[in-house]
Amino acid sequence: MTDTGRRVRPLRTLDARPARYPSQAQAESAARRLALRHPDRCRLREVGRSRAGRPLLLLSVDRGPRAALVVGGPHPNEPIGTASAVRLAEVLLERPARPGLSWHLLLCLDPDGAALNAGWLDGPLTMRRHYEHFFRPAFEEQPELLPAPGSGRPPMPESVALTGLIDELRPFLQCSLHGVDFGGAFVQLTGPVRGLAERFARSADRAGLPLDVDSYDAVGWASPAPGTYLMPAPDSADTSRALPDEPELSTWSYAARYGAVTAVLEVPMWAVDAVGDARPHPAGPQAVRDAAHGLTERAEELSALLARVPAQAREEHGPLVRTVEFNLAVAPRVADEWLELWCPRPLSASRATTAGLVAARLPLRVASILLRLLADARGPAAEAARERARAVVTESLDRLRLRFGARWVPVQEQLAHQTRAVLTAADCLLQPI
Repeated sequence: MTDTGRRVRPLRTLDARPARYPSQAQAESAARRLALRHPDRCRLREVGRSRAGRPLLLLSVDRGPRAALVVGGPHPNEPIGTASAVRLAEVLLERPARPGLSWHLLLCLDPDGAALNAGWLDGPLTMRRHYEHFFRPAFEEQPELLPAPGSGRPPMPESVALTGLIDELRPFLQCSLHGVDFGGAFVQLTGPVRGLAERFARSADRAGLPLDVDSYDAVGWASPAPGTYLMPAPDSADTSRALPDEPELSTWSYAARYGAVTAVLEVPMWAVDAVGDARPHPAGPQAVRDAAHGLTERAEELSALLARVPAQAREEHGPLVRTVEFNLAVAPRVADEWLELWCPRPLSASRATTAGLVAARLPLRVASILLRLLADARGPAAEAARERARAVVTESLDRLRLRFGARWVPVQEQLAHQTRAVLTAADCLLQPI
């Protein structure tokens, strides 16, 4: 199977759109054109600046008092969100304004991170090229996550801009537009949305996407329907504690003070059909045990390679170094949790597949970033480190393609599903009870 994989059936409506993700500059230019073309309904304004001084741009459509807020680009390795924000504006402007409703589309929440991934968008959208330009910040540098009270850590300027928008708009709906590199489509909700699960599932099927029915991002969360998850109460006993991920300390939960429901909408770049299999795995514990041991061994090996990164590269590329350090610290905690909590019980095929995907993906991300950090290092030791990192990348990519059957989802398919999901979430919330 090639990087791009098999093609899925074409879509109807909303669908005949770009086969590529727009760059940040292209998305901003498209937003400006829309604002100039539709001055009666559309306006563009700056609502803040990133840590590096890049503008955070909000494209608003219509002026009704009931506001829907859409957040594009919350994770920089997920370009679908920015693309969907622009496409959503186009769709809204093709339709008559809905009385009393306004839409507010933040094009990209993390433009600094997006700049560190931008090289991928200039060439073929293959797996290998994606990871050659990969960057995803450590948790403490992700703008949707807010610092814990008493931590002494101030919120990032991007986070301040987003919470300020929420305070200003008091939205009834917030949609956070995410993408997963490998897996299926799913939605995480801060509260129930009547009718959304069924329509979300139909949209995913229409796009040829599996639903992720036992998502690693929602372990222990209530799931009222396949691929739909409800965020748990703080300190829920059944949720994962391997990652420092606290949904209650997030801009998703922040919006609830105004009665908003937040929908975190995930769409895969490379679909893995087995994440949609809820049947018991015949050897689930052993598959997870193997994944845990493999992840631990890879993390130890990559930690040794990190020591080969020159001091100058560490200083010049701080965000890359921090994300490598974060992932290498998380990997053994993830593996230990799998061994302690997952292996003693029967597991679905979806959960076992998820473990295998994470065990391949995390070392792939780390090794790819290490290659960027080691690019200018000299000497036999540095070359040996690069060679080993390249081998980890190749082995991980082969595993994802051949063992898990990861297949490319065309951008227009990702775009159409995510756009439909946003519109559907708003429609469901606006329906009379």
